[in-house]
Amino acid sequence: MGLSVFSRHKQIKPWEAKGPADIISTVEFNHTGELLATGDKGGRVVIFQREPESKNAPHSQGEYDVYSTFQSHEPEFDYLKSLEIEEKINKIKWLPQQNAAHSLLSTNDKTIKLWKITERDKRPEGYNLKDEEGKLKDLSTVTSLQVPVLKPMDLMVEVSPRRIFANGHTYHINSISVNSDCETYMSADDLRINLWHLAVTDRSFNIVDIKPANMEDLTEVITASEFHPHHCNLFVYSSSKGSLRLCDMRAAALCDKHSKQIISSVSDVKFSHSGRYMLTRDYLTVKVWDLNMEARPIETYQVHDYLRSKLCSLYENDCIFDKFECAWNGSDSVIMTGAYNNFFRMFDRNTKRDVTLEASRESSKPRAVLKPRRVCVGGKRRRDDISVDSLDFTKKILHTAWHPAENIIAIAATNNLYIFQDKVNSDVH
Repeated sequence: MGLSVFSRHKQIKPWEAKGPADIISTVEFNHTGELLATGDKGGRVVIFQREPESKNAPHSQGEYDVYSTFQSHEPEFDYLKSLEIEEKINKIKWLPQQNAAHSLLSTNDKTIKLWKITERDKRPEGYNLKDEEGKLKDLSTVTSLQVPVLKPMDLMVEVSPRRIFANGHTYHINSISVNSDCETYMSADDLRINLWHLAVTDRSFNIVDIKPANMEDLTEVITASEFHPHHCNLFVYSSSKGSLRLCDMRAAALCDKHSKQIISSVSDVKFSHSGRYMLTRDYLTVKVWDLNMEARPIETYQVHDYLRSKLCSLYENDCIFDKFECAWNGSDSVIMTGAYNNFFRMFDRNTKRDVTLEASRESSKPRAVLKPRRVCVGGKRRRDDISVDSLDFTKKILHTAWHPAENIIAIAATNNLYIFQDKVNSDVH
């Protein structure tokens, strides 16, 4: 795959308003890539659907249009702790599709919800005991029986809450992950990880607890967790102290003693699709780890090495605490992560080539090829180079997602969602 040939596919503004509530906080493709969900700080979920290819417009395949929008979480108040609970959607995870309906989990800091998304394009008419408005008829007027029929209607997408998983976490939930057994999932907060059954809402099992007996002894918090894609007993979690722990639920019910420990300061961790490798993101690098070799990473890629001289000022303005995510492509050959100035980085593991691209309105004219960007740290500058001193640290790409099978990527830039696709693919279609 050529790294520098991503063309602008579509820029989508899920919400026209520009307030803080509209900032996108998570992006997630479903297992086929036909649907893409985003969550925002206002507690809303927007689902986009990929349009099928049209004979009249063969280049339209891959266009994502709004499929459904709904309010997932509302702001709450914990009266016992005098604490406001934000409605911000921290994570969305799709469940593998079992029938015509789709299902997803969404969570804010405290409460996880299971939503069901269904389509309806027919409506029943001709009820015996109800009129057309749905009100009960006077039974004395019903003199004959009729068979209700289904009449076509405009397609309606219905989103309904199926289950609410509450009261499982004392601290803020930072990640959820659906197990490969399709029956259980886990949720992680700063100090604990819980295992839930999708059909049981009133109890969960604590599988990791790093809370010290005395909170003054607290030295680390959990930052991310994920189930292995194929082995339902294995999961990994990362911490702010720099630990990446691979745990086996067959070894013990409480997985405080991990199977393997890998040292690396981590803000996100993702298993490869094959399950053989793990991808981790720290502030300056992304690393690829082999599950069979915990001593050191097998690959290390510098994301923005030019920031090393600015770490003190980045600490003072809290940028050092930004949680950048990372993503694999469908074949595990290319990895992607975000940076500042609305830049995102892609690394080809086979050729060792890398590229910096920008998600912005200026660079996203319809079907335009994205130009590689380069940050200059003094010395000679090329015409299109940008100086490290002129980077905008308020514009940051924290959330990215990669289509599970094709070279289509989704980039969240504050309250804009950008979707790009590989130019090689778009030339074919």
